[in-house]
Amino acid sequence: MMVKICGITNADDALAAAAAGATALGFNFYPPSPRFIQPEAAARIIEGLPREVWKVGVFVDMLPHEIARVQRIAALDVAQLHGDEPPDQLPSGIRVWKAFRIDAAGLEAYRAEAFLLDAPSDVYGGTGRTFDWTKAVGTGRKIILAGGLDEDNVGAAIRQVRPWGVDACSRLESAPGRKDHARMARFVQAASSENCE
Repeated sequence: MMVKICGITNADDALAAAAAGATALGFNFYPPSPRFIQPEAAARIIEGLPREVWKVGVFVDMLPHEIARVQRIAALDVAQLHGDEPPDQLPSGIRVWKAFRIDAAGLEAYRAEAFLLDAPSDVYGGTGRTFDWTKAVGTGRKIILAGGLDEDNVGAAIRQVRPWGVDACSRLESAPGRKDHARMARFVQAASSENCE
């Protein structure tokens, strides 16, 4: 089970998530987000993380050459695309995860490693809202389930959807951009204990 903690803005949270056993950490490069981080700041955090933890950049409608610049600065492993990026304009030279809001229609057009399914919203990421998980079942693709997950509901979500991975952000926070370390640890433990791919 791939377990991602998103919206990392500081080294303390990053190290706590890694110590809890998170597979991946997300860094948000979308300026309007309350969890936005500059590439240089992300790079300073990332250089202190274990190599085996995947570093994921979250982007919204950023051009491929701009993503490549951020990737180089921050040493990212994955680009997670949350906007209206067309299938023929994905970045190259980096693993790509493409986000959709509930409706997985159209994902077959994208050459992405995995597909993140999130709750519908007028904002990008970190809303704390769940959605009807049955809409994420049976896609035949690697699915990362997101949207309102926490330590209390992630087990049920995994059992229902059987995703490749799960992603949590706002429900694990004490304030926007600041994680509750105990809740992160409980979330990672609850997700990892399901042992489902």
